[in-house]
Amino acid sequence: MGEQIMDRKAAGRFVEAWCANWCKVDIDAVVAHFAEDAEMRSPLALKLTDAPVVAGVENIRAYWRKAYGSIGSADLKILNWSWDETIARLTVWWQLGDTRASEFMDFDAAGRVVRSEAFYGK
Repeated sequence: MGEQIMDRKAAGRFVEAWCANWCKVDIDAVVAHFAEDAEMRSPLALKLTDAPVVAGVENIRAYWRKAYGSIGSADLKILNWSWDETIARLTVWWQLGDTRASEFMDFDAAGRVVRSEAFYGK
């Protein structure tokens, strides 16, 4: 593995941009942070695609457009986040309306998301 681009400071900037992009529902901007072969796991993916994992950046883009493309904006709030430098994992706790979630994202050496998983609750 090469020099790691993500560190705590970069993770903080990522969280700010990620939140702003989701508030605008700018799916292309969110997907731009993903590696081509990224995988995303979500309970909503299971409902919409009959599979819990969406693989490949273009499939992730299509999934998010299907799930959120009709929404013009969202009031996503970051509750907290943490960065684990040892395993290059960002965990974000967020809230949207009554839905609270935790989501982790694993990064590659180039600073791209290679794996993410979301957990939802009320």
